[in-house]
Amino acid sequence: MREAATGTLRMAPAAMLLAVLVLSGCSSNSSSSLSTAGVAPTAAEAGTSSAYGDTTGENKAGSEPFSPFGAIPDPSEGGRKIIENPSVADVMTAGPLPEMSLGRPDAPVTIVQYASLTCPHCRAFHRETFPEFKRTYIDTGKVRYILREFPIGKQSGNATIALRCAPPDKYFTLYGKFMEQQTSWVSQEVRLEPIFAVAKQVGMTQAQFDSCLKNQAMIDGLKWVKERGRTLGIIGTPNFFVQGKLVKKTLTMSDIREMVEPLLSAPRSAAMAEGQR
Repeated sequence: MREAATGTLRMAPAAMLLAVLVLSGCSSNSSSSLSTAGVAPTAAEAGTSSAYGDTTGENKAGSEPFSPFGAIPDPSEGGRKIIENPSVADVMTAGPLPEMSLGRPDAPVTIVQYASLTCPHCRAFHRETFPEFKRTYIDTGKVRYILREFPIGKQSGNATIALRCAPPDKYFTLYGKFMEQQTSWVSQEVRLEPIFAVAKQVGMTQAQFDSCLKNQAMIDGLKWVKERGRTLGIIGTPNFFVQGKLVKKTLTMSDIREMVEPLLSAPRSAAMAEGQR
């Protein structure tokens, strides 16, 4: 989600807090700050901090382990180059961490999703669209689905590290649990206990969780994933690449069919045309 508030908003304190959490969970653009009297923008909204902490990977005094990731360069200072029209090869460039994917590696269509664990729109996609999408296209070998982490806010950043520390065969199970149980662990402040309460549901121990948050190689790899996403034009979540085409919206099944079916029929049409020559 990427939207700026307009007009005058009159909300009860609880409603204002909910609005702040919704915006900070889906937008990493500073223009998405909620302009509501009495509510300060979160770090993610103000653009003054990041889910990724400082660039050296060292936590500042008094903040450990709450700033695990490194800061993102300011584009206004020439710190990041954006690829305006990335090719499929650009999108599929791999980083130090393995891609977390479902479906045939050689499926004719690839869909990449960038998601933040605190994003309610990502949760909506996961609950309302993903099950049918998986049955129709992933399980049938038509689409390879890749999930890439784009945490927004430090609570999301810590949960993302825990997610990557799960065994590969439990990664998507834990992702689903974080999505389904957002209301139990998402908060404006950093709270590690409820994150662990979700992670332990796939067998993670407290010792593993604590060690995970200090795994600098993992953190550096996740920093790469997010920074590469920004280079490709990702500014919020959920964003998707459908066979290399960037789509900045929460996809429905209708959207997916409209984009995927022509891609699936194109090889068949080309083969038929070749056979008629």
